[in-house]
Amino acid sequence: MKKLIGNLKGDKGIWSFVALLAVFSFMPVFSASSNLAFMNNGTGNTLSYLIKHAVHIIVGFFMIYRLHKTPYHYYRAISRILLPFVWLLLGYTLFKGTVIDGANASRWIQIPFVGITFQTSTVASIVLMIYVARYLSKTRETPITFQNSFLELWTPVGITLALILPANFSTAALIFSMVILLVFIGKYPLKYIGTIIVMGIVAFSFFILIVKAFPDAFPNRVDTWMSRIENFTSDKPDEDDYQIEKAKIAIASGGLYGNGPGKSVQKNFLPQSSSDFIYAIIVEEYGLIGGLGVLLMYMLLFFRFIVAAHKANSLFGKLLVVGLGFPIIFQALINMGVAVELLPVTGQTLPLISSGGSSIWVTSIAIGIILSVTKKEQEVAEELKEKEQREVALQKLIDKQLAEDEAEKLQDFNLENNHSIEEVSNPMDAVRNK
Repeated sequence: MKKLIGNLKGDKGIWSFVALLAVFSFMPVFSASSNLAFMNNGTGNTLSYLIKHAVHIIVGFFMIYRLHKTPYHYYRAISRILLPFVWLLLGYTLFKGTVIDGANASRWIQIPFVGITFQTSTVASIVLMIYVARYLSKTRETPITFQNSFLELWTPVGITLALILPANFSTAALIFSMVILLVFIGKYPLKYIGTIIVMGIVAFSFFILIVKAFPDAFPNRVDTWMSRIENFTSDKPDEDDYQIEKAKIAIASGGLYGNGPGKSVQKNFLPQSSSDFIYAIIVEEYGLIGGLGVLLMYMLLFFRFIVAAHKANSLFGKLLVVGLGFPIIFQALINMGVAVELLPVTGQTLPLISSGGSSIWVTSIAIGIILSVTKKEQEVAEELKEKEQREVALQKLIDKQLAEDEAEKLQDFNLENNHSIEEVSNPMDAVRNK
């Protein structure tokens, strides 16, 4: 174990908080999977779901380990190569996407012969963030202009968001917000950022008008968004969608200390209790203290991301940490906000805690790349420390040699003086003897 921990490079704080969240996830996932275990005439045995979640976590940590060993500057070229393939996957998902548990149509894609499903928009977000970080950090001989950046930066961003938006508004909005934050940190001109935000609002409004005019033109979930916003702003909850009500009951019954691990009642009635609404189950079983503890873990992880971005020795490294780390924290806050009815239902999972392989693996990929950045910082610091130690050792050796040379010169000088004194004193002794 000590040898294994010794092979883990990078920010130890990030490693620790990620491991704590992953280990804690076993308890609420094991408890909240009971409703899934009883679906379709199931036996109610949640052990298989726990084993499945354990496999997802183990594979996720293997991804983190392998990716954090790879120098992060390799991802510059990889993002440009992968972006067109991501567009093909998003287009295929939009028109041929599968359905998971009767919901979330056109978000998921299934790998043939394997049976694994994953959400392509989460993969697209990572590739796009790396691409934006690469563009902002590359060396230029001339200042950025809106015309050049629109073609090279905003056109790929627009294509990616256009393919995600019809099926997943919350993910598209989160990605767009993170791109805006990233270009702001990357010192992209503010007047151009304002122009892009206005263009984004206009494009989204035009999209809504097109969908309303031609509702069957292409797959979309605009009606679902509208109903969720109406339910959020209305005093009369929708009778067919009672997820928020069940989540509020779960949170209210948890109290300060909770009902205890595995003793949730609402997990049997709350849809998506092991994924989208797992935070409500956490508060019901572990109380307000448990809920705040989970929130604290994410905030501490957020703090470590800020420290890692500050310490990064290149602009590309700083932007990678921000572009890949901050969305993890904001997604967690959105998930918690939905559970406590601060936000409309969005379908965002709780990173590293909710069940689901694609969510865990994509988060693991982002964590692995961030740790690769911090590993490089650590290596540079170790090289500087070794260089300083070599310089100190060399200086000590030089000082020692100089001291020995001075001592030898002094000794020769003393011998010469003693010899001269003897030569002077010997004739005087001869005269006295006479």
